[in-house]
Amino acid sequence: MRFAFTLIMLIFYTTACAQSKTEETSIKIAVLAAPADQRDGATVLGFDENGEFVTLRKGSNQTVCIADDPKRDGISVSCYHSSLEPFMKRGRELRTEGKGRQEIFEIRENEVKSGQLKMPDKVTLHVLSGSDAVYNEETGTLENANLRWVIYIPYATTENTGLPLAPPFPGAPWLMDPGTHRAHIMITPPKN
Repeated sequence: MRFAFTLIMLIFYTTACAQSKTEETSIKIAVLAAPADQRDGATVLGFDENGEFVTLRKGSNQTVCIADDPKRDGISVSCYHSSLEPFMKRGRELRTEGKGRQEIFEIRENEVKSGQLKMPDKVTLHVLSGSDAVYNEETGTLENANLRWVIYIPYATTENTGLPLAPPFPGAPWLMDPGTHRAHIMITPPKN
């Protein structure tokens, strides 16, 4: 009886430590997309051991980070100002309902126009990703990853920003989805 109890406790402890380690690593990787001075206080949303989307860490500042989805190839993490969370949350809800990319775009466009969904005037999304990215535990870095910036400025156009609709050279800023709720400046530095 005592052996069985000890064995059960050992299995429970080992499983709990592995889950805690996985969650801890997910948090460490997620915050790498944020500016360095915002990482420690960032809220981190991600996936539990059952694949459910949950809060992995409640933060103390305005930054929200999304951990890598273990079901997808490569690594992709992102961080943004909390004012963008209603927009991001709505997208997650619509994806869960089985809506496709274009349908999500149209629903959110209508909801922003009607005032049902609040979109900030300007806000930055930081995305750190790479198909062959690897987290280096020793250095705390994500090797072979590329950081890009997405600066949302709803309903911006080339006429009121002067930005082109495609990058004129690698790494140059350009305007994507002009004239819509999701108009944003894309800045993607070239990969090394």
